[in-house]
Amino acid sequence: MAKLLTSSAIRSLSRGLQISPTKKWGQNFVVDANTVRRIVNVAKLDADDVVMEVGPGLGSLTLALIEVARHVIAVEIDPKLALALPTTVAHRAPEEHTRLTVIETDAARIKPEQMPEPPTALVANLPYNVAVPVVLHALENFPSLQKGLVMVQAEVGDRLTAGPGSKIYGSPSVKMAWYAKARRAGSVSPNVFWPVPNVASGLVAFERIESPDANRVEVFAAVDAAFGQRRKMLRQSLKAWVGADVDAVLDRAGIEPTRRGESLDIAEFIALADAKEALGATAPSQEA
Repeated sequence: MAKLLTSSAIRSLSRGLQISPTKKWGQNFVVDANTVRRIVNVAKLDADDVVMEVGPGLGSLTLALIEVARHVIAVEIDPKLALALPTTVAHRAPEEHTRLTVIETDAARIKPEQMPEPPTALVANLPYNVAVPVVLHALENFPSLQKGLVMVQAEVGDRLTAGPGSKIYGSPSVKMAWYAKARRAGSVSPNVFWPVPNVASGLVAFERIESPDANRVEVFAAVDAAFGQRRKMLRQSLKAWVGADVDAVLDRAGIEPTRRGESLDIAEFIALADAKEALGATAPSQEA
């Protein structure tokens, strides 16, 4: 069994590597072993899972994951941390360290060909400033991902799991619903991090659903247009996406033009994309 990192061990590692958490990459290291055990338990991993971990840092969560999963693929953007992680894991998990692969790259841009094998689960303590793009990028580019548990800023977690009609329901909520069923899976105290963040954190669990039979690019374009001007009625906000045919598209989709984007669920955004395609509607030219 791996020897998990304690708060003092993390600070000692950091000093030895001459590493300090940076705001540039949104680094807040988990220093509580009970928290990483909790994350792994809530993630419901099994011995066949290939886990994609984003931002492993000094290895707190990595060590807990490697005890359970068949393979952990740690994606780390910080060169120093990426170089140090295999040594830390080999020292603290000598029996399991061969299950680890470290890839030094930006998780928001990683492609399937960079991975040694397709991941089945995403488990990560995500930097607050990139949490949404990282999750959506992973779901789009790795269809093998069937489940996940991510620790994010509480507000981000609320947005990812919000339903239509909520004030916090927006583009991330709809796009997440395209790929998966997501739910809040608990809160996390700021005191388990170093440095201590000035925002609350939470867990978001998700399970992939079957992809809708629709044009994802068009659906997401409709979502972006609707929430780009969320205070306006759809008749106005969707003009940038569908042009002068906006009323015809809304009518064909069976959606009242006086509604706003925050009232539409994923099925209705799909209906809009299907209507646009059926009518051959085109967006207005962006040229000056």
